[in-house]
Amino acid sequence: QVQLVESGGGLVQAGGSLRLSCAASGRTFSNYVMGWFRQAPGKEREFVATISWSGGMTLYADSVKERFTISRDNAKNTVYLQMNSLKPEDTAVYRCAAGRIYVRESKSYDFWGQGTQVTVSS
Repeated sequence: QVQLVESGGGLVQAGGSLRLSCAASGRTFSNYVMGWFRQAPGKEREFVATISWSGGMTLYADSVKERFTISRDNAKNTVYLQMNSLKPEDTAVYRCAAGRIYVRESKSYDFWGQGTQVTVSS
């Protein structure tokens, strides 16, 4: 099992920034691809970004490319999501996830955090 705990969410004005963190415990962190997903009220879960085991490869949803940056620190068992130039449409619950395969599809991720709320006001 891998336990994941997100932090760093909150309320921010449009154009602002937030940095989300996801701390992992349990199995060897570097054995897992880490992803961030989000879900807004009334909408389906949406892929945001993913990062490979060592951090050498990253993928982003088109909607966040050039604004969000995913990174990881395997020594600290933590993955981050730096969010800049936030927009009201970024408002959602953000969840991190751990998986074995470097993909966008949420069904391929085995372990999930509870999520952290991000609200962007206009």
